[in-house]
Amino acid sequence: MGSFFRKLTRSQLAIPLFALLLLVVFNLFRDPEFFSVVIATNNDGNAVLSGNLISILNGASAIAILSIGMTLITSSCKGQDISVAAMAAIAGSVFVSVLRSNEITIPVILLAFLFGCVVSVLFSLFNGVLVAVFKIQPMIATLILFSAGRSIAYWINGGATPTVSSPLLVSIGGFIPGIPIPTPIIIMVVFLVLITLVLKLTNLGLYTQVVGINEGTAHLNGISPVLIKLIAFVISGICVATAGCITVCRIGLINHETLLLDAEMDVILAVAIGGNALSGGKFNIYGSIIGAYIIQALTVTLYAMKVPSAAVKAYKAIVIILIVVVSSPLVKEFVIKLNKKLFRKRAEKDVPVKAS
Repeated sequence: MGSFFRKLTRSQLAIPLFALLLLVVFNLFRDPEFFSVVIATNNDGNAVLSGNLISILNGASAIAILSIGMTLITSSCKGQDISVAAMAAIAGSVFVSVLRSNEITIPVILLAFLFGCVVSVLFSLFNGVLVAVFKIQPMIATLILFSAGRSIAYWINGGATPTVSSPLLVSIGGFIPGIPIPTPIIIMVVFLVLITLVLKLTNLGLYTQVVGINEGTAHLNGISPVLIKLIAFVISGICVATAGCITVCRIGLINHETLLLDAEMDVILAVAIGGNALSGGKFNIYGSIIGAYIIQALTVTLYAMKVPSAAVKAYKAIVIILIVVVSSPLVKEFVIKLNKKLFRKRAEKDVPVKAS
């Protein structure tokens, strides 16, 4: 039991799992039916799953996907990309622009998504070049698109906020007929499986961490820090396009001003809550995913407690500050030392005293 507890306290997943457990226990005490899942009928007459748990999993899908790319950038570049939400608006605008130019069919949707990915990757590579080649601090480099990104999205659609309507798009943003699970959840799971396979079947995860820990050592071992950083930004660009297109399909329009507004802050917090050091190095994708669901669970909890929408961000900030402080290296070190003392004393008590 002692070795298990020591492994758990040293794990990057310890804090996010503990925070998630606290939220679950709090809600179960507050309302035992909070996490109940029921089968309901949607507007199309299809049986679908409904409830707060489904709302949390569904609502956090875009943030969870964005957190995957943010985790890789944070690990390799020792900084954060604050332009992900603005680039999602650009990708969403491109997606809508292609859809509105053609009859909406599955091939057209795939083509629109591909165009969104290409544009998003190009903008993300712009950030990557500033960071990897010109050695500009990530937050400063990405401040350019953070400021200009939504204006670019505005220009793409001529200053309008066009709507797109199609049963196919409704299925992507909502439910596929015959499948009771929201489609964004399925997309999130598929995306996570794909990135897991990439990290497992290649050395990308290892190289990313090595570059984040020490670029000089990485270079001496034949690893190109510039290439690894650019790959991280490419993956982030794909994540951005996916999140932007999902959101467009969910709401049925593109509004450059409100699409995933302030999502970059939630994404960065998801990475931090997930136990990943914002200064780079070792990372855990699953921790960031859990962090995204913690943020969404906290939001749904506050709304369930009738907290005014204007005050939700303030309450979220307080709770998140507590989580981030608890997950800080200083607190972790204290817990590890306390753990060693407790189990050493217990071991000394269990040792039989030899008779003289």
